[in-house]
Amino acid sequence: MVILPNDQHLAARKAISPRDLVGGTFVTVSDTGPVLRVVIDNYLKRCGINITPNHEADHLAMGMSLIASTGGVGLLPAYAQNFLPSSVTSRPVKGNTPTIDLVFGYKKSNESPALKLLLSRLDELVARASQKTH
Repeated sequence: MVILPNDQHLAARKAISPRDLVGGTFVTVSDTGPVLRVVIDNYLKRCGINITPNHEADHLAMGMSLIASTGGVGLLPAYAQNFLPSSVTSRPVKGNTPTIDLVFGYKKSNESPALKLLLSRLDELVARASQKTH
């Protein structure tokens, strides 16, 4: 998702092309989120876009604050929409967007009731998440 201030000119669009991000203030994820940073950098590279970030954010709140205060834009996972302050909005990226696989590991001998409940509902959770992202 493209995260941007409500009053930024790109916010009037229903979806934003990666090329529209060139030339403005760009906020990216710092190396504290190495997988997300690589996904974003590789995505921009695949799109043929070379953007030097103006700012790097260590966490979602910092990223949203930088975006709101600088009038810039950033790319964040779709779940970030759940945490947006009223001054910031999101728009989908046009085209084929990258994804990050979610991996779930656990020890089979773990008898935790919470783990058993999670495992019993895992298929439902995956189906629900898949519907929201498509």
